[in-house]
Amino acid sequence: MGKWKKEELEQILSEVARRASVDAEFRLLAVRDGTAAIARVNPKISVTDLQIRFVDNSGPIKTIPLPDLIEEIEENELSESDLEHVSGGTDAPPPTTVSGG
Repeated sequence: MGKWKKEELEQILSEVARRASVDAEFRLLAVRDGTAAIARVNPKISVTDLQIRFVDNSGPIKTIPLPDLIEEIEENELSESDLEHVSGGTDAPPPTTVSGG
């Protein structure tokens, strides 16, 4: 992604999406060559180490992107024993209720 800032990338992708929603020719370009579509939106930007693929989602099959995989850090997870100590409560039965007056 080079020296792009997250906000800058989001702004460019938003502009590609906006143009693709109103310009059929630009939409075809974005689907065929995402890099070229980005270059048309902002010619100063060079996409060299990032591949961006736009998908036409207007048909009966919908494409839902999954979020990036987050690697779990096992050393920060509590063991079953630790969980028992911090979960609260006790093993004792609940107190009996007294009714009447």
